[in-house]
Amino acid sequence: MKFFIYSRKSVYTGKGESIDNQIEMCKQYIYSKFPDATNSHISIYEDEGFSAKNTERPQFQKMLRDIKLQKPDYIVCYRLDRISRNVSDFSSLIEELNLRNISFICIKEEFDTSKPMGKAMMFIASVFAQLERETIAERVRDNMMMLARTGRWLGGTTPTGYTSEKLQELVIDGKIKTSCKLKDNPEELLAVDLIFQKYLEYKSISAVSKYLISQNIKSRNGKYYSLLGIKDILQNPVYCIADQDARNYFVKENADVCFEEKDCSNRYGLISYNKRDYKKKHAPRQSIDKWIISMGKHKGRIEGKKWVEVQAIITENIPTGKKPSKIHNDYSLLSGLIYSDHCGGRMFAKQRTGKSANSMLFDYICHSKLRGGKNLCACQNLNGQETDAAVCQHLMDYIIEDSSILKLLETLKRDIQKEETESPSERIQVNIKKCSDEMDNLVNSISETKPSPILLEKINIKMQYLEQELIELKEKQYQAQQYDLETDNHKQKKDFLISSLSNLKNNFSELTIQEKRAFIKLLVLKMIWDGENLHIFIFSK
Repeated sequence: MKFFIYSRKSVYTGKGESIDNQIEMCKQYIYSKFPDATNSHISIYEDEGFSAKNTERPQFQKMLRDIKLQKPDYIVCYRLDRISRNVSDFSSLIEELNLRNISFICIKEEFDTSKPMGKAMMFIASVFAQLERETIAERVRDNMMMLARTGRWLGGTTPTGYTSEKLQELVIDGKIKTSCKLKDNPEELLAVDLIFQKYLEYKSISAVSKYLISQNIKSRNGKYYSLLGIKDILQNPVYCIADQDARNYFVKENADVCFEEKDCSNRYGLISYNKRDYKKKHAPRQSIDKWIISMGKHKGRIEGKKWVEVQAIITENIPTGKKPSKIHNDYSLLSGLIYSDHCGGRMFAKQRTGKSANSMLFDYICHSKLRGGKNLCACQNLNGQETDAAVCQHLMDYIIEDSSILKLLETLKRDIQKEETESPSERIQVNIKKCSDEMDNLVNSISETKPSPILLEKINIKMQYLEQELIELKEKQYQAQQYDLETDNHKQKKDFLISSLSNLKNNFSELTIQEKRAFIKLLVLKMIWDGENLHIFIFSK
């Protein structure tokens, strides 16, 4: 027999159900319930420091892959919530195990899915496990919301310009409760003041970044402030004084403002909560109407009127406001493929500006230079049109002179043409029909004749085999259909490659910018510009 043991613990502690304890108890259970298990193969999967809120755990995912490669008879765990506290995730796992005829044993609750009652009780327990997790999360959220309204600092990474300071407060029932507030970090606050001052002067985050770099002003981690970091500072209400202008702004934006007009003060700053949605991936920023704004216990830095003016500029300014910058352009071929030899950074296309600017003219400029000027990278710019034309000509000549490149392209063409026209899901459907037809024939043979008990038993065995085969075929068909959906998106690209590879040199000038980029990326690993020469590195053959 073959067993998989899974163990999990959210954080490492020396208490209770350690990973080692869970594994040992699972082994003892196996040896006690399965007398022949001493000669069985037992595989161990351990996830230390991972929550059960989802199944994105390295060893758990490895176990799921191994289930398909080396099917076990049983999966054993110490307790149900070691697997998952999410009903959907748990039910998906059980369905997968049932499909593969694998039993699931939970030793603490004594559930065994090889038995009908054990399967039913396990689903019920998983519902309560998820309910417990969601109830705890909701209770914590509610408590945090309540504390946020008091203006306390609720923990986490402190904003630039502040550290966290513990306070002791006397509660009504006489108990002493510890809370935190923000404490000034004078050196960092000077940088914050400068950021607001220069942004109101330049009205550009990029210009503020270049100024800070030119003055060698760095963040607390010893690096230059990023554009996103500067923007976060400018948008953080923590620096805004809790005056009338600030309150009016947030009231107008429908935020949950937790202090009255009469409480407005030039002494304190604001504390904001619920700015991001941590239920979603990457915790996206929420709209202001979902924020909680309270009066903090720290001193504010920026007058409400100035802070509101900054928000208006950010909203209107391109590309730092609601209109994002255009990442992919439709005029350059080599943007992001060229590297500066001075700093190692990528070089990107930038259209020329000014009175004599032409919308068709652009240059390749190092990203570091774009961000901080020559202080970060003194690499000379590249004329975009001339560079594109020279690289294309070089590649065309290289393809003609180097027969191995032509062979590579011809091989690619043949491989594409050899691909079967019939999709995998269509082939599987043929087998499904054969299996179903065979089952129908067996049913008909029983109804039309009176088979002997021996023959009936053989028919029954055959039907069970066909039913299992049908289940496996349908599972494979579903996976194949998902694959078909993905491959359909590539058909146009394949057609384009087949037609173009046959006469690449003649076709190249007629290709779109996107198609030319695809060919260049097929041949070129990267390019390095040293200020005088552009070095092109071709993929090794």
